[in-house]
Amino acid sequence: MSRKKLPIGIQAFARIREDDCYYVDKTGIALQLIEEGNYYFLSRPRRFGKSLFLDTLAELFEGNEPLFRGLVAHGQWDWSRRYPVVRISFADGVVNSRQALDTRINDLLQVNAQRLGLSAFTAADIPGRFAELLREAERVHGQRAVVLIDEYDKPILDNLANAELAREMRDGLRNLYSVVKGQGAHIRFAMLTGVSKFSKVSLFSGLNNLNDITLDAKYSAICGYTDEDVDTVFASELANLDRDEIRQWYNGYNWTGTSVYNPFDLLLLFSKREFRNYWFETGTPTFLLDLLTRRQAWLPELGQLETDAELLSTFEVDNIATEALMFQAGYLTIDEEINLDGNWFYRLRYPNREVRQSLHGSLLKAWTPEGQPVTRQRMSLYRLLLANDFGGLQKLFSAFFAGIPHDWYRNNPIAQYEGYYASVFYSHFAALGLDVRVEDATSHGRIDMAVLFNSQVYLFEFKVVELVPGGKALQQIRERGYAEKYRTRGEAIHLIGVEFSRESRSVVGFEVERDG
Repeated sequence: MSRKKLPIGIQAFARIREDDCYYVDKTGIALQLIEEGNYYFLSRPRRFGKSLFLDTLAELFEGNEPLFRGLVAHGQWDWSRRYPVVRISFADGVVNSRQALDTRINDLLQVNAQRLGLSAFTAADIPGRFAELLREAERVHGQRAVVLIDEYDKPILDNLANAELAREMRDGLRNLYSVVKGQGAHIRFAMLTGVSKFSKVSLFSGLNNLNDITLDAKYSAICGYTDEDVDTVFASELANLDRDEIRQWYNGYNWTGTSVYNPFDLLLLFSKREFRNYWFETGTPTFLLDLLTRRQAWLPELGQLETDAELLSTFEVDNIATEALMFQAGYLTIDEEINLDGNWFYRLRYPNREVRQSLHGSLLKAWTPEGQPVTRQRMSLYRLLLANDFGGLQKLFSAFFAGIPHDWYRNNPIAQYEGYYASVFYSHFAALGLDVRVEDATSHGRIDMAVLFNSQVYLFEFKVVELVPGGKALQQIRERGYAEKYRTRGEAIHLIGVEFSRESRSVVGFEVERDG
């Protein structure tokens, strides 16, 4: 199979097809959506292919038949019908005032009216103009309109740090979206996509027929690439790349169905031939880092949170749940669905190595003073672990905590948090991309942290000496037989008890022994 062009950053379906780029056929899913309903909502993380899917729908409804030759939809679509498509996207730029938002919306409505060959608006306000656009589109073109709204929530998300402004953005968008229900008679199909899901009450007033397919198993792969896609469509790109390593780095996103890869990551991997944090590097989650800091998040637990369906799928400016934010933004994904007598719960996890490693690297920088040599310390940690230099490990972490200025401890509430020391300790290992397991259950209790590296097992127990007498950390690992679970691996097992002092802000105990 010959290699094709990689559609890096291309969100236009026509360009991908005309330039003979790789394309993972999603047109069958598009047909299924159109056949089964009329109003849809989809939440997916940024750079996941939402814009391309909407553009594919637009080209389908506009009847651009040549673009679909050889694809699933080609022989199953009535190409004699062409629908007027209203496209609204907030993907470009940032609006930072209600006035700027209203101006942007009016401009978008005007662009659509001109593209569809409609007369100048007679209505003065946004709801009136949008309603007029839909009615006139049907009158002029003889078919009901198709409404495709991309990044519907971006004006809100861009201003989350300012709750009052975010609320103003929400109200301005509600002004637009509320029209969809009232003009249903003039709409053939509508789909809204974004990163977050705001409640219907707050943003989609009265739009009760909006079908949220975010957690619908049959649409789990509506965006992203599956393992099968990688092995077939991109077979020519796999030479000299470790297939299992590709999975570990970039696969794992799951919305209750088939797991998928982030397309942005894979395309850049195939281009650059290096495993790197491509998706994460396109945007540091500053708001998320600030939120986790303010809430004194127990970092080792982030990768195994549990939540219910309602909390996972709603998002409010005034009440942002940590689980919902991390899931909707793509930093957590679904590991397991749990049905308890009709009540649905979800166990979450990090999707893959890229997210786990990058997020903890960013958290380390956020949770330590500017100027701390975090990157150099991570490199040293790797070398020390590789050499089983436990004395060096103790010195490394002791120096790390000792190097944090007293004023930083005093002025940062996160440093007063009891779990701060263990969280930072854990994040150093997670940021290296190592196999780190926290609160790992055994028949005798839970191990604080297990690190599987270089065909060896490292079991850690953490204690704060102001709460527990010294020497208890290693003793607990021994007495509870935590190592038993790992002995069948036939690998060397190291037991490590680490004790912190809140008063002296340092590592005051570091005991190591080898199992057996």
